[in-house]
Amino acid sequence: MEILRKILQDKFARTAFIVLAVLYLIILFADFISPYSSAYSNRNLSYAPPSKIYTINEKGKLSFPYTYNYIREYDENLMQTVYKQDRTKKHFVKLFVKGEKHKILGIIPTSRHLFGVNYGGELHLLGTDINGRDVFSRLLFGGRISMTVGFLALLIVFPIGLLYGGISGYLGGIIDTLMMRFAEAVMAIPSFYLLIILAAILPSGMTSVQRFALIVVILALIGWAGFARVVRGMVLSIKQEDFIQAERVMGASKLRIILKHILPQTTSYVIIAMTLSVPSYILAESGLSFLGLGIQQPDASWGNMLKEAQEFTNILYRPWLLTPGGLIFIAVLSFNLLGDTIRDILDPKSQKRI
Repeated sequence: MEILRKILQDKFARTAFIVLAVLYLIILFADFISPYSSAYSNRNLSYAPPSKIYTINEKGKLSFPYTYNYIREYDENLMQTVYKQDRTKKHFVKLFVKGEKHKILGIIPTSRHLFGVNYGGELHLLGTDINGRDVFSRLLFGGRISMTVGFLALLIVFPIGLLYGGISGYLGGIIDTLMMRFAEAVMAIPSFYLLIILAAILPSGMTSVQRFALIVVILALIGWAGFARVVRGMVLSIKQEDFIQAERVMGASKLRIILKHILPQTTSYVIIAMTLSVPSYILAESGLSFLGLGIQQPDASWGNMLKEAQEFTNILYRPWLLTPGGLIFIAVLSFNLLGDTIRDILDPKSQKRI
């Protein structure tokens, strides 16, 4: 609670904390908040622009929010497909509207969505992609992968790194030397290129869930070594403390001393490292998916959604496809700001005090 209080006192850290909390809350309830499911597709609305929402009617008076459907036409003069609004019928935006069936938190079955339009209407806050899929809805579902891959990788990285570094630092001698040389060999592997190679040789018939699990494991197996090396350095100094010597005299086993008395002393560093490591995993997953080696269509992640925006014509005429890149930037920046503040709070040698 003291750490949280100090975070909230810093305006940058407070903003980052709120942004991340909102992002995770939104993706947690993505099925309810999004007007469409992740499988929704309307090929007749390929690359449709964002829906325009009106609150002033034709008579210049306030009205409940409404929108018009788009009609797809081919303009012979421009020699391209254009979208025009069908002004013959209004479609009012409503809360808790009935739509596709889903389960809130994967448990509560319902067909209600936070907002939307009635049957026959189309509402696309951020337009559609090449397959006519709602970009806003896919952003929410894609965020579940992009924003959770880091934490899932940490569940593997930190236990391995803590135990490996703790054993190496405590035992010392030839065992420490051999263990650290192996860790350094792992650190010498160019991680991103290794990810590309491993992802490229994965069987083409794998589902996105299987690919996601393998990406998490790959990220974890090449990320533990640097963490273990730092923990080892901390253990070398901690094991000389008087309370550790007292435990030895009392006959405590080496494993007990490592797990119960030494590793808990590294808690501050672990918290800082976890916060600062998540952005790198988000970028790694997004980079792989952007290159087509990570999460595959039709499943969404911010990386494979951003891939569609790499074409110059899409950047120029369909800027809404760049939205995933903006969310990646915001998420990574927020984690870094939060991590820096936590480091300043927990590091006694830091010059900056919150």
